[in-house]
Amino acid sequence: MFDRQSLHGAYFALAAYLFWGVAPIYFKLVSHVSPLEIVSQRVLWSVLLLFCILVYLRKLDALKLPRRNWWKIACTASLLACNWLIFVYAVLNDNIVEASLGYFINPLVSVFLGMIFLKERLRPLQWMAIAIAASGIAFQLVYFARVPWIALALAFSFGFYGLTRKNLGLHSAAGLTLESLIVSPFALTYLAWLAYSGGLQFGHVDLRTDLLLAMSGFVTSFPLLCFAAAVTRLSLTAVGMFQYIAPSLSLILAVTIYGEPFGVDRAVTFTCIWIALALFTVETLYHHRRLARVPGHEIIRHDGI
Repeated sequence: MFDRQSLHGAYFALAAYLFWGVAPIYFKLVSHVSPLEIVSQRVLWSVLLLFCILVYLRKLDALKLPRRNWWKIACTASLLACNWLIFVYAVLNDNIVEASLGYFINPLVSVFLGMIFLKERLRPLQWMAIAIAASGIAFQLVYFARVPWIALALAFSFGFYGLTRKNLGLHSAAGLTLESLIVSPFALTYLAWLAYSGGLQFGHVDLRTDLLLAMSGFVTSFPLLCFAAAVTRLSLTAVGMFQYIAPSLSLILAVTIYGEPFGVDRAVTFTCIWIALALFTVETLYHHRRLARVPGHEIIRHDGI
């Protein structure tokens, strides 16, 4: 049986990943706006909403960051902005299937980056999972002369984001606020240029478009805050079991609602990824259960909101 804390954590995790899974619907509603303007609006409205949240939680002091860490937060801000832009571009250009592939690949990419940069040792079945996933990508490259660059860019940008953010020790809402603040001058400059050149959509199309763009701060912040609440109540292994909900929902939406193609090349690639993820998940569960039997061992939880 789940205790009350774990049950609440499961609800928060479910809310976060369900929201991320249906997020393409929102971006389709603003598909008449350019990806760069959407991301720029997303940055500015996120700063406003997150700042209000920090004031409400009385966590403004969490925005203080040691000078030596500013280059790291600048890197995470750049990676997050790139990830947002690629995702929005994928949705607006009918590539939700490939975007979902990227988020399926992401856990394996994170493990691979941990091995390269943190000198973490992979267990044999983890090596096998990564090899199977790589073979799925190689299939598209060899037989169809096509690299799924959107999927790889999303997986590696978010993987490097997690790697860089790993040891910063930032409050979740404060960290996202700082990242958005760093990118906001570029967003403001771009929107000012759009306004000057007559290409700005916000305030120049209709009220519906303005309201949808203003909602981008909520669309960005709500699932991230739910995720932060989940990881304070669940082990990271338990939270990880929910992470495949979002790309699964996005894939279903792409094929059934938006009519994106799902041919042989994608079927083979996705099958390899799903086999790799099944192997990776089972191996991870077994490993953690075995560690749980070791006296004195406990699963570390991350601090959140």
